[in-house]
Amino acid sequence: MELIKHRVAHYWSHRAEAFEAQRLREYDSCKRERWLAEFRRYLPQGRPLRILDIGTGTGFFACLLAADGHETVGIDLTPEMIRHAEHMAAVLGVHADFRIMDAENPAFAAESFDVLVTRNLTWTLPHIERAYREWYRILAPGGVLLNFDADYSAALDDEEEHELPEDHAHKLVPDYMKEENAAITMEVGAYHEPRPQWDVQLLLAAGFERITVDTGVYRRIYAEVDEFFNPTPIFAIAAYK
Repeated sequence: MELIKHRVAHYWSHRAEAFEAQRLREYDSCKRERWLAEFRRYLPQGRPLRILDIGTGTGFFACLLAADGHETVGIDLTPEMIRHAEHMAAVLGVHADFRIMDAENPAFAAESFDVLVTRNLTWTLPHIERAYREWYRILAPGGVLLNFDADYSAALDDEEEHELPEDHAHKLVPDYMKEENAAITMEVGAYHEPRPQWDVQLLLAAGFERITVDTGVYRRIYAEVDEFFNPTPIFAIAAYK
């Protein structure tokens, strides 16, 4: 594994326990219905879908979509995150399958999933173009990739513009971990071009069609500055096979 991926996994292994606790609170908040509303903009209705949550973390999307009647699998590079994802699913009483796996090299057969979802992952990938090619391979014809992310390296200097509440994750992370996160963000960001414009080009090159970008998702999900607030505006990319 590349050194940068080791650093990413090591960083998030230290965040996993607190991250699960926050995701459980998010699941019990108004954010749950807001995320479901976003998914319903794109997901085929009326039948259960095979869904892969890439970079699942502690399993928020996988659990959310499993509870909505779908067959979900969540993958993450960090073993500690997968352990907490399994715990989160047990706490919520939902069934989801979780596996330790590199998002850039998913070990699934071609056309395994109807839907791929990912949240705040692709900014950590040094080879997004490889990931998009692999995601196209494992997506069934007519399927959709939903990528919720932001251009974190470009926005790194602007995050302090928001006055965050005292219970916000950014306030609770020790300074040395904040510094490591910033270092990782800038190192990986050096491989990236401006987003989401660059993502659209890479997705087209990977074979995806009907690609849309929605910057309004940020205002719909993060309408309040609360403990879940993301100080960097996220975008939503929907790409169809």
